[in-house]
This record gives sequence, structure tokens and C-alpha cells, in this order.
Amino acid sequence: MRPNRYIIKIFLVAISIPFLLGATKNKPPHFDYEMLPSGCATCHRSANFRDGGGPGVCIICHGNPQRLNMDYKKRMPAGFGKKIRQMKDIERQFTKLYRHPSFDVRGKHRSKEVLPEIDPAAPRHADCVDCHHPHFVSKENKYAGIRGKRLGNIVTYITEEYELCYRCHAESANLPPQSTNKRIEFAATNPSYHPVEAEGRNLAVVSLIRPYREKKVDNNDISRITCGDCHGSDESNAPKGPHGSAYQHILVANFSTRDKEPESDQAYALCYRCHNRQSILGNESFKYHALHISGSAGPTSCKTCHNSHGSQQNKYLIQFDPSIVTPNSAGQLKFEERGISVFKGSCYLSCHGVDHNPKEY
Repeated sequence: MRPNRYIIKIFLVAISIPFLLGATKNKPPHFDYEMLPSGCATCHRSANFRDGGGPGVCIICHGNPQRLNMDYKKRMPAGFGKKIRQMKDIERQFTKLYRHPSFDVRGKHRSKEVLPEIDPAAPRHADCVDCHHPHFVSKENKYAGIRGKRLGNIVTYITEEYELCYRCHAESANLPPQSTNKRIEFAATNPSYHPVEAEGRNLAVVSLIRPYREKKVDNNDISRITCGDCHGSDESNAPKGPHGSAYQHILVANFSTRDKEPESDQAYALCYRCHNRQSILGNESFKYHALHISGSAGPTSCKTCHNSHGSQQNKYLIQFDPSIVTPNSAGQLKFEERGISVFKGSCYLSCHGVDHNPKEY
């Protein structure tokens, strides 16, 4: 016999009373009466939690402020939820051209699903609860309470942002055809990688803009970055997180991957957030940088020669894009470093009709 829905509502209101009266201390935001206008019932009333509740529950408080204000006038007790009026509109980020499919793919989340996904036929989705645990999430820790990858019989809790991203963008059996395993690309055992899991291995990144450094020396130095440093909203005052962006791949700034596009501040705005444009165009680390991205040898994208996550093959993030770079006349496709304390190397490849057999610098 199924319980009467009115009894369930009364129960939810009853268990909310201690929180609404401030009976608990150090409450997470979702147990704060000034945050939740109707206590637990704000989320649990009329929600189907077998599929995670869906984004419609979350935007009661995290959505359009105009709708929120109207909702208060209709049914919210005076004084409750006053902090919510100061919250930013996350819902609007999901209207952007590039976004996680939280509103596009609904009802696919399963309450007992295990990530990374082990079923290749499972539909890709990104419900709010895939990244945020509503009972534990806080301003200081957006992914508190989320479990990470299963290691044997042990399931660990996430402590780093990249571990959260790996739940869907690493070993998942249902990765899209063009997607790659980001855990492999960021592995600190690779010859090179952007310093997400660990500080980088290259001790001479001459184009870095301070406070970014190869290794942390002073307290203000930044020697590691996060996924969120590159992926997030294109608006500087928007809610943090990769909800949506005007730029491809949900990037915080533009990064052109198109061949033949002339170099500009805007074309590689993402790269120039950390790397000095004048250093790149001045060929301080590679004497043909300017020739490749703005001159007669291209122009071509940074992506043509570099994997922005990491390279399993070479130092300096060098990993040639096979859609543009092909084997040379001798059937070779590789990069060889020719110096330890100096920037010298040889490229064996063919690009834009130019045979490198090899080209040395």
C-alpha cells in the first residue's frame, strides 16, 4: 500500500521544523531556514528523486530571480529564504550555446548509478546531482558528499575538482566517439601535461605570466591550475562552474581550433590568460611560433601541434592533430627533442603541403 501523498507532505514539513527554527548549528546551506523557504519540503515536495529530481527542483532557488520573487509572493512565509534573493542565476548559463546538458537531457539520471559509467549504452546526462550533493554542498566545497571512482571495494569521496570531472570524462564506457580519457591526458607520468593533478615537469615555460610559475616558490605563486580555470562561464561575474558559455567546449575565453585562422588576441584568448602573447609571437621558446600561428607557414591553431590537456608522446604538450598533420615523405610522424638546456628539436611530418624530413630548429 502506497502512503498517502498528504501524509508525506506533513512528514516533510515536520522534519523541516528544527532546521527552520535554527535548532542545528553549522548547518549546510540547504538546511538553513534563511536559504530554504520551506525547509526540506522546498526540494522534496512533488519531486521524483528516482531520477535525481531534475534541474527544475534546483532552479526554484538557483534560477530566474523574477520567477523566484513571484513564487515568494504566492506561498513563502515572510522572512524565509531572504538569502536566496542575493544568489546568482545559474539557470541562465544553461541557455548559452555551449553547456552541460542538464536541461537538454532530462530524466536519465538513476539514483543508484555508478560513475564512471560501465554501460556503453547508458545515455549521457549531466543532472545537477551528478556534480552536487544537495545535503552536503556548501559555498566552500561545491562537490562535498560526491563519491569518486570505485577502487576495488572502496569508493572514495572526491576532494579535488578534477576527480569530479573524471566521473564522466575519463573511463566512462559511454564516452562520445570524439572524446578522450582526461585522466590519461592529465596523468603526472606523461612527458608533459597542464598542471592539474600535479605541478608540471617543464622547468622552463618562458611565456608564463606571473603569478603562474613552473614550481611554487613564493606563497603567491600558482603552479597548479584547475579544470575550472579553463572551463566555465564567459562572464566574469557569473556563477562559478562549467554550466554554460558562449565559447566552444564551455571555455571561459575563446580558443580557436580552426586551421587557417589568423592569430589575434581573441583567437587564442584562453591561452593568453596564462601565456604572454608577446613572448609567443617573439619566438622566445620556439623560434618558429609566429611563423606557424600568424605567418606563411599557416596560420594554424595552437591545437595543431599541442594537446592542451597533456601529451603521452612528447614534452611541451606536443601532440600533432592528425586531421591536419600527416606523415612525411618517409612515412614518419614524430617530434624529437635535440637539446636539454636549449630549445632545439626536429619535426618529421607533413603539414600544409610542406614536407618536414626533418625540419630542425
